[in-house]
Parts: sequence; C-alpha cells; structure tokens
Amino acid sequence: MSDVSEVSTVVARGRLAVLTAHLVTSTDLTEVLPSLEPHRLSAQTSVVLPPGNLSGSLTVVDGRTGKQYQLPVSEEGTVKATDLKKITTGKNDKGLKTYDPGYLNTAPVRSSICYIDGDEGILRYRGYPIEEMAENSTFLEVAYLLMYGNLPSENQLADWEFAIAQHSAVPQGILDVIHAMPHDAHPMGVLVSAMSALSVFHPDANPALRGQDLYRSKQVRDKQIARILGKVPTIAAAAYLRLAGRPPVLPSSNLSYSENFLYMLDSLSNRSYKPNPRLARVLDILSILHAEHEMNCSTAAARHLASSGVDVYTALAGAVGALDGPLHGGANEAVLKMLNEIGTVDNIPEFIEGVKNRKCKMSGFGHRVYKNYDPRAKVIRKLAEEVFSIVGRDPLIEVAVALEKAVLSDEYFVKRKLYPNVDFYSGFNIQGNGISNGVLPCFICNPMNGWVYTGAWLRHYMSLKERMVTPEADRLGQVSVSNASRRQLLGSGI
Repeated sequence: MSDVSEVSTVVARGRLAVLTAHLVTSTDLTEVLPSLEPHRLSAQTSVVLPPGNLSGSLTVVDGRTGKQYQLPVSEEGTVKATDLKKITTGKNDKGLKTYDPGYLNTAPVRSSICYIDGDEGILRYRGYPIEEMAENSTFLEVAYLLMYGNLPSENQLADWEFAIAQHSAVPQGILDVIHAMPHDAHPMGVLVSAMSALSVFHPDANPALRGQDLYRSKQVRDKQIARILGKVPTIAAAAYLRLAGRPPVLPSSNLSYSENFLYMLDSLSNRSYKPNPRLARVLDILSILHAEHEMNCSTAAARHLASSGVDVYTALAGAVGALDGPLHGGANEAVLKMLNEIGTVDNIPEFIEGVKNRKCKMSGFGHRVYKNYDPRAKVIRKLAEEVFSIVGRDPLIEVAVALEKAVLSDEYFVKRKLYPNVDFYSGFNIQGNGISNGVLPCFICNPMNGWVYTGAWLRHYMSLKERMVTPEADRLGQVSVSNASRRQLLGSGI
C-alpha cells in the first residue's frame, strides 16, 4: 500500500471515530441531562408570518423647497441612503443624510443567517428557532448551520468535527505570547493579543501578502473557519491556565468540542481525565445561545476591519476587543458585580429605588432589540438550575430571582419593557462551572456573520438520520491535512 493510500485510510478511520463518538453522545443525551428534560422549552407558539414583498416607491415632499422626490423601495422594505443625496436645498447643500450612530434603523447588509423579532421575542438561526437548537443540537452542528446554511448530514458532521479537531493545536509562539502576559491579565485581553498574533503565524491567510482575491477561494475560507473554531478554545484555556499559574494543556482528539475545553482547564495533563458530561452539555448550550445575533457590536467591528482587506485573524481580534466591553460580552461580569453589591434580598427595594432615581445602574435587564423576554434568557435560567444541581446552589441566585420578580412586577420597569436579557443568568452558569467570568466570552467569541433578513423563514430541527443533502447546498470543502498531521495520524494507532 502506498503512503498516500495509507494516509487516506488513517484519515477515514479518524473521521469514522469522530462520527461514532458523536452518535454515542447523541443517543445518551437524555441520560446525561435528565434534569433538563422536564424543562423543555417550546419555540414561539404565536404565528408570525413573513412580511412578503415590500417593494414599491416612496414619495418624499421636501417641506423646505416644496420639491417632490420618488425613492425606490426594495423587496425587503429598504431605501438606499445614497438616494437621499438628491434631496437638496441648493448647490451649496450636499444632500440629505441619515443620522443613525447606533444602527438603530440601518441595514448595512442582507443576510440569511439570523432573524430576530424583538417585539415577539423570536430568535432564529437560518430559520430554526433558538429553543430547538439549544434543546436538540450541538455547538459544532449549529456552527455548520450558520456557516453553510443547512444542518449537516452524518458524514458532513464527521468531516466537520474532524477538520476542527485537526486545527485545535496552536503554534508554540502563541503559547509564548500568552505566557509573557502578566499572571493576572484579563483573559479577554490575552485572547485579543493571541488572535492578532495568529495572523503572523499564518501568512497564507493574509491578503496583503497573498493578493486581495485570496478569500474568493472557498478552500482558503474553509481552512480559516476550521482553524479559528479549532484554536479559540485552546487559546481561551491557555489564558485561563495562565491566570491560575499553570502551564497550557494540549487538546485531546477523543472528546467533544465543549468537553475538550473543560479537559484543557481541569485535566492537569492527565490524558485519561474526562470532564463531567452534564457540565460540558451546559457549556455547549451556552455556546449555541451566543453563536449569532445579527449586527451586534463584534460583528460590526469585524465587518469594518474586513472591508479594508485585512486578514481574518486581525478582523476577529477587533471583534474580540469589542466583545470585551461591559455593554457587550462583558455584561455578565457586570451582572454578578451588581448582585454582589446588592448582597441580600432585603436590599432589593433600596436598590430599585436607586435605579429609579438614577443613583444605581441595573445590569442584565433590557435590550436594544428585545422588547419582550429574551428567548435565550429563558433557556439560560433553566441551565443555571442544572449547574446548581451538580455543583451546589450559588446564594446569589436567590437575589437574582427576587430582583427579577420585583422588576417584572414594577410598573416603572414594565412600562419601559425591561425584561431579563441573556446576560442576567449566564454569569451563574459560568461561575457555577468554576470558570472565571472573563474566560467564557473567550470560548464563545467565534463571531459568525439590524440587517435585512432574506433567508428561510421557519424550519424545524431534524435528527441526523432524517437529513437529506442537496447537490446545490453549500458545504465544507476539502480542508487540506498538513504533513505534520499525516505523520501524527500514521503513528496514532487508530
């Protein structure tokens, strides 16, 4: 047998092992998370129909000049901002402009990835309700859905998991960068530095060196996707271990995505260590809930950077930097700090009065998009109970529950539509898992791409066995295996 055929056989066996492990995990899921079974959350029950074709024209009468203008309206109900330039008062007027510093009513992109209806409390990934994804799917399955548009088949999922696992190791130089950081450095700051440094170690992904058309290649894009998804947990774990004064741990090829992250945190290099599967499942669900959320701050930051033609690692370093802010990914830390400052249930009335009088800031309530209960918050609250059933109950949860009840029964907050958001209970899941609150945003920061939604309106989850692969569907391409990986596989004894 030739070397090439031997490598192909080893790779095929590796993929088969990944698929087998995945199927075993999926069949045992109800045994792994029995306490989550009674809390199944049905997706939005009210029927919200798609808006239909909104195309036409908009007649604008300028009250300053009396002139009338016709502006075309797209099928999605948008007008081009540049069309407003022709509305002018004279030759010294450069035309009308829109002022929308926070993208409150601006659609910079058409997308089929994510749909949100804040008034109804709806969040869907590629048409699938977030509740169904959290209940039935895995993070890597959802990541594939977001990237390629459809849930993967059995073979596609095995190839996907294998490709990501093959790119989970990070260059020693990146670990040296992390080790050079102060021992008490915030994990998000470490991740920003490490992510930016990856661009130096992967010059093949830099358009400045390889040409501006580099990312038109699907093979190049797919390889960077696998690299990023594979390396971010390893970097996040190394950042946590630096904080704990411990050396980094190499990832395992025999565990699921979330199990591998917990393994690197807790194994102390004991290769036979296996994380608690229930806590790993909680982490997986948290990752699903945070995987995508339209044109958020991180996505906007990444798009702005990418528009200049920088490499993907530099763009994502900017996105991670945006995620670190207390009004974005750092919000769960702000919630726990607030609850610690409240201290006990007895102090809640005084705190609420302070909020009303603008003497205190209340974190974890309200959202720029959701004017209803954030659908992710419902799932996360149930997850918190699951974590407490394993590791013990956090006394602050009583303060959180009482605060939520007080806020939702107070006309002042109800009138302002201030409901718990995704950050209100997520900190408990992180803290209950024994993870520093700065670390989990590192793990879930893989940014996937207010925008105009043009994708599937509503689809329902199907098991692996039921899925059909259509020839025209986008999918993961062949991600090349390096000679180093071939050498490792040939000696692995798989």
